[in-house]
Amino acid sequence: MAQKVTIIGAGAVGSTIAYTLTTRGLATEVVLIDINNEKAMGEAMDIKQGLPFCPAVNIYAGSYSDAKNSEIVILTSGVARKPGQTRLDLAQTNVDITKTIIPQITKYAPDAKYIIVANPCDILTYQFYKTSGLNPNQIMGTGTLLDSARLRARIAEYYYLTQSNVHGYVFGEHGDSSFVPWSLANISGVPVSKYAESVEKKDDVFAPLDYADVENYMKKSGSKIIERKGATYYAIAASTCHLVDCVDNVMDSTLTVSSMLNGEYGIDDVCMSILCVVGPSGIKSHLVAPLTDEEIMKLKHSADCLKDVIKQLKF
Repeated sequence: MAQKVTIIGAGAVGSTIAYTLTTRGLATEVVLIDINNEKAMGEAMDIKQGLPFCPAVNIYAGSYSDAKNSEIVILTSGVARKPGQTRLDLAQTNVDITKTIIPQITKYAPDAKYIIVANPCDILTYQFYKTSGLNPNQIMGTGTLLDSARLRARIAEYYYLTQSNVHGYVFGEHGDSSFVPWSLANISGVPVSKYAESVEKKDDVFAPLDYADVENYMKKSGSKIIERKGATYYAIAASTCHLVDCVDNVMDSTLTVSSMLNGEYGIDDVCMSILCVVGPSGIKSHLVAPLTDEEIMKLKHSADCLKDVIKQLKF
C-alpha cells in the first residue's frame, strides 16, 4: 500500500482513479490537485463520504505544496479527446499544459514515481523525461497497459475464458500505430494459435481467431466508448491502479508501460511501450522479449510515427 499518492487533474479520469485507489485500499493518503479547486474539493468530499465502507484513507483537495513526500504522482490533467480526434491531435495543447505543471510538482515531490496517464501518453512521458530533470526510473506512462487489457478481454471472449488465463501484449504507441506481437500471445502457456486444437473435449465450438478483428477491437475501443458515452475512465483507472499496486509491491512485475528506449530493438530517443520490469524503484529494466523480424519492423514504424510528431512540437 502506497502511503501517499497525488493525482493532478480531478476530471473523469483523475477522480475515478482516486475513487478506485480508495475502494481498493491502495493508499493511505490521496491528494487531488486541479486548476478548478472547487471541482477537486467536490470529488474528494464525494469519495470521503463513502469511507465508512472502505479501507481507511485520508483524501482531500490540495495544492502542489501538498504533494510533498508523495510516493507516487499521477498526471491526468489535459484536454480530453473528442469524437473523431486522435490522441496525437492533442499533442501541443497538452504539452503546453504539462509544461506549466512539471516545475511546480517536481519542486515538492522530486523523489516520487511519476505515472503519466494524460494523452498523448507517450509524448507527455517523453516530455517529462526530457524536461523534468528526474531520474528516468521514476518516469513511466500507462502506455499500452490498457490496450493489452483490451486485447486479453477480446481473446477471452473468443474462447469463453476468464481473462486472467490469457497472456498477450500490445507494443508501441498508445494509439493508431500500436500492434500485437502475436508470437508472445498465449493461453495458459499454449500459443494462441494452438489453443483451440489443444482442447481435448470439443464440447465448445470455437470460431477461428480473427487476428485483424482482435487488433481492430483493441485499437478502436477507446473511440467507440467516446462516441457512446463521451469519455473513457473506468478501464484506464483500473489499469492505472494496477500499475500503482505493482510499483508499490515488494516484488517486481512485467508490464507494458511507456518509457524511454535506449537502443532496445534498435530504437532510441522515444518513449513507447515494450515490456518493462517495474517495482518499488520504478522502472527497473526493459525486458527485451524475442520478436519476429516483422514485429520488430512494426515496432520501429510505431517509433517513427511518434518521432514525426515530436519533431513538430515545442517542449
